[in-house]
Parts: sequence; C-alpha cells; structure tokens
Amino acid sequence: MSDAGDVVAGGLPVPEPRAADSHKGHFGLVLLVGGSRGMAGAIALAGMAALRGGAGLVRLAVPDVCLDTVAAIEPSYMTMPLPSDRNGRIALAARVDIERLAAQATVLGFGPGMGRSPGLTALVGSLYTRLEQPMVVDADGLNALASRPELIPRAAGPRILTPHPGEFGRLTGSGRLPRERWEEEAIRLADRWGVIIVLKTHRTLVTDGRRWTRNTTGNPGMATGGAGDVLTGLIAALAAQGLAPLDAARLGIYLHGLAGDLAAARLGQESLIASDLVRFLPEAFRQYRSSLDEHKPVDG
Repeated sequence: MSDAGDVVAGGLPVPEPRAADSHKGHFGLVLLVGGSRGMAGAIALAGMAALRGGAGLVRLAVPDVCLDTVAAIEPSYMTMPLPSDRNGRIALAARVDIERLAAQATVLGFGPGMGRSPGLTALVGSLYTRLEQPMVVDADGLNALASRPELIPRAAGPRILTPHPGEFGRLTGSGRLPRERWEEEAIRLADRWGVIIVLKTHRTLVTDGRRWTRNTTGNPGMATGGAGDVLTGLIAALAAQGLAPLDAARLGIYLHGLAGDLAAARLGQESLIASDLVRFLPEAFRQYRSSLDEHKPVDG
C-alpha cells in the first residue's frame, strides 16, 4: 500500500475557538459505559481523558458494585450506577438504564474495563444497533462485537472502532493475516462495514474505507495498560464538541501520541503510565494550537 492516503486525508482538523459566552452545554455530554469489579481504573481513565479533551460534561455509567471506587478517582465527572451480575460486571438488565442515559448524551463510549460475559455480548450488540449517537467502541466492547460480527454493519449511527492488533484479529477473523496486510484489511473492512477503524499499531492507521492516514506521534513508552482507555475518552470528547467522527479520530490519535511524546521526554519511556497521558494532554493541546497559530495567513 502506498502513502497516497496521507495526501488524500489532508491536514488535521482545526477545532473552533471557544466563544467568550460559552457554557458547558456547548461542548457536549460524553457518556462512557464500562468498568467492572477489579477494572474500575479503565473507565476512570477514559472519563478523565474526556474531561481533559474538552467535553462540557462527562458521565460514567458503571456497575453499582464499583461506583464508589470510580467516583473517588476524579470529582469532575458524574457517575451513574448500573445493575451488576454476580461477578461485578454490567448486567444485561442495564440496557434500559443505558438507553435512558444515552438519550441525553452527545457521544457514547463503550468498553473500557467492561469485562466479558454472554450478557455483555448481548448488551453491546443491542446498543450498537439501536443507539443513533456517535459511538467509540474499544476493549471489551470490541470483543463483544467479535462474538457477533454480523452486527457490525448494522450500526444505528456513526461508529469508531479502536482495536489493537489482537482485537483487530478477533474482530475481523484475520488473526493469521500477515502483518503487512493489516492496513489493507482495515481499509477494506471500514468501507464494507461503514465504520471508522483506528488500527492501533506503531503508526496508527485511521480510515473510513475511502480516506486513510497514518499518525506521526507516539512512542514505545505508550505500550502500557490503560493507554487505549485514554484514547477512547479523548476521541469521544472531540466528537462531542462537533468534530466529524473521522476528524475526531484523527485529531484524537495525534494528540494522544503527542501527550505520550511529551510525557516520555519528561519521565522516560520506561516509566510512562496511562495517567501520564491525561496529565500531558493540556500541553499537547497547547502545542497543537500554537502550531496552528504559526501557520495562520497574515492579512494585508
């Protein structure tokens, strides 16, 4: 595959400046669904990234058994309890509650720390095909879809799937596909399914099947648990602020990697952890905004 896609995709999107009379309602409500007993940190990381990504409001819907833990990690997001099964995962009976919460949301995110069960497979499949808002699906949300791949083209609204190579193999049934064909397969399936695929590799590919681009930021220090959860929250926040799903994915990947580069420069790659990505997101945004200002045309 040639590098022509980098040219076709063009430059990164430019978020609109915030008006002086803005309020939180202008920047969207992100609803993130996930977490389970023992994996409360994953959904909390996604929530913190959505806050640092600029969403006006962030709500985390989590199993009732771990709500207090999730709520204690960060006071700036809201938490809502969902019915849980005996293993501390979201129960299938939570569907009604999630649909009610989703009706108020601008963008949805599913998967971080969710765990796996037959009930969750049914729950994710139902919501994926019923909810019309843009949805970022990661981690165990992807694993649930991998059990029902026939549902993937039946999305009720825009979908951003963010698999790493293992999840991509399970999702597509291409686990034995040679590495050099991963990107080709991602582009083909994004077009066939009508979704955006973010294939998280050394140079992450973002594609809707017609356009594609490779990311240029990031480093090996980001190969650490929770980094993908941060990305889920960040992309959801950008989409909630009005960016088109493809643009939200492209800019999210860039800023996520840039935050990782800034963190690695300060802390070293070996010591980088996922919460450092959240910590360095503000500086990543500042650098990005500064680079845009440097390339503005001068009047006159």
